[in-house]
Amino acid sequence: MSRTKVVPLPVMGRHNINAYLLLGRRPVIVDAGTPGSGRRIYEQVAAHGVDPTDVSLIVITHGHIDHFGSAAELHRLTGAPVAGHVADLDPYRTGRAREPYLPTGLMGRLMARNKKLHMQVEPFEPGVLVAGETDLEDFGIAARIMPTPGHTAGSVSVLTDQGDLVAGDLIANSFFGLVRGRPANPPFHDDPLRNLASLREMLALNPTALHVGHGTPLEPDRVRRWADRELQRLSRLGTSRARRGSD
Repeated sequence: MSRTKVVPLPVMGRHNINAYLLLGRRPVIVDAGTPGSGRRIYEQVAAHGVDPTDVSLIVITHGHIDHFGSAAELHRLTGAPVAGHVADLDPYRTGRAREPYLPTGLMGRLMARNKKLHMQVEPFEPGVLVAGETDLEDFGIAARIMPTPGHTAGSVSVLTDQGDLVAGDLIANSFFGLVRGRPANPPFHDDPLRNLASLREMLALNPTALHVGHGTPLEPDRVRRWADRELQRLSRLGTSRARRGSD
């Protein structure tokens, strides 16, 4: 099968929120952005010389509104089925992200007050249910959907055979993508330790680059160093909480 090319599709700003176009024998879209961005994604796909009605699949990385907000619209525009993990079915079927949002820091605490994150969007029913590692050869690209729980229970990434990891919110650029190339937690994680374990599992597969939902691609060795520091930080945080609990 031909090499899979990863093309960013900016949804907000230059890199603040990204969807992705994967080009192989047939095109695949990863993520659907915020509500009302379906037409923008559709037009960007066309601008890259791809007929949007040729898209074979729309993969949603997780059940937060900035990633599935236009899934139903994009499905109508392209006719492509939508793939989502079974553990995030409730957000997809109700159009509401699972709450409460659990901030990873100051940015998350500020963003959690944003009413747009708590709105109801158009729901959708995934036509392709993901429960484990899923080969995408039948959809025209040399890649696999990889479950990467932690950010949400149903978070997934897409790993191409060439080593590009389209990682959703497994990791981000600092300050919601504003500081390029600097690894950081996204504003929210349901389970930071499980997410970090998923990240380290993906790094063990030796990806060549991490294409993220917020920011520019990240260099794997830099992410590895960040992940080592983050493990130490979370371990210290857990020890501190345990000590307070025993007092």
